[in-house]
Amino acid sequence: MKKLAFGMMRLPTLDENDEASVDFNQVNEMADLFMEKGFTFFDTAYPYHMGKSEVAFRKAVVERYPRDSYVVADKLPLFSITSEDQLEPIFSEQLERTGLDYFDYYLMHNVSGFSEPGFLDVDSFAFANKKKEEGKIKHLGLSTHANAEYLDNILTMHPEMEFVLLQINYLDWINEGVESKKCYDVACKHNKPVLVMEPFKGGFLADVPPEAEKLMKDYNPDASIVSWALRFVLSLDNVCMVLSGASSLDQLEQNIEEFENFKPLNDEEYEIIAKVRDIINSNITVDCTKCKYCLDACPEDINIPKLFDLYNHEKIQDLGDWTPVGNAYVNYSKLPGVGLASDCTECEMCVEECPQHINIPEVMKDVAKTFETDYYGFTD
Repeated sequence: MKKLAFGMMRLPTLDENDEASVDFNQVNEMADLFMEKGFTFFDTAYPYHMGKSEVAFRKAVVERYPRDSYVVADKLPLFSITSEDQLEPIFSEQLERTGLDYFDYYLMHNVSGFSEPGFLDVDSFAFANKKKEEGKIKHLGLSTHANAEYLDNILTMHPEMEFVLLQINYLDWINEGVESKKCYDVACKHNKPVLVMEPFKGGFLADVPPEAEKLMKDYNPDASIVSWALRFVLSLDNVCMVLSGASSLDQLEQNIEEFENFKPLNDEEYEIIAKVRDIINSNITVDCTKCKYCLDACPEDINIPKLFDLYNHEKIQDLGDWTPVGNAYVNYSKLPGVGLASDCTECEMCVEECPQHINIPEVMKDVAKTFETDYYGFTD
């Protein structure tokens, strides 16, 4: 099985402000290209696109291809579970949404301190193991955004987990908050194959600062910026699958092309990546991966990942008073029903949902200060 997976977390939408408005026609095209090129692994989850990701998978793959031509991973949303009586209905709903009789791979979704009520107060692990015994799950594993020590304890408590899904990319590899390398080492210690999420850090590593891009292009003018990130994770020995989310057919085509031309990194390229990492870290402001878990929690309808993306690019470029990014923020502010950074009430509901542990209300103050100025026509 080829090691590139179609991650269905950031599918194309018909309305960028409506996660549920999945562009099913384009997803069908993307699935067709993916299968045509010999790739077979799809990854979805219960909360993605407000439940429409699982539906998109059914429409694009299950209803159009024979069952033995693909494999799929789905996840039990531990962070939404508070009682035993939720488990069976959620699992049954997932089977119905996807149109499947069983899941090839099934994960305990984000096993961490954030989701502990969903697996300590409720015996979700026992439920999943029972479903595996019934043949409804072929392979059972877990995903996590916790630190290495937490992962070590969980895998010690649950040796039946067959694999782990970790956030790994060259920027987070030695990040003291994410602990990608340390978590990878823990998985290796427990002899668990690693699936990778966020290889491009939510697309952030596709658009690095000019100084970093120059280092990469000086070394290999023909290689795309994205290829460095993909080759980094594919060069890790214990990685069995890389989940690459694509928001358009063009992005998927690029991911496939980069994968098919893959060559392991050499020592000189690792040195360049280390320098690129330092450059990015000196410029990056918000460590957001655009997972969008915060969106449903915000009572003010603030598209937090979008505003953070604009903010990061504004800080990286630092072009002065007027910037294309600032202009984009102004244009966005004119859309009906959107929340702006200044609308944040500091309720901190979003903080509880953030896998990256970002103090979102504090950053929102800086976002507002950066964009909502007299220069751009904002007034108090």
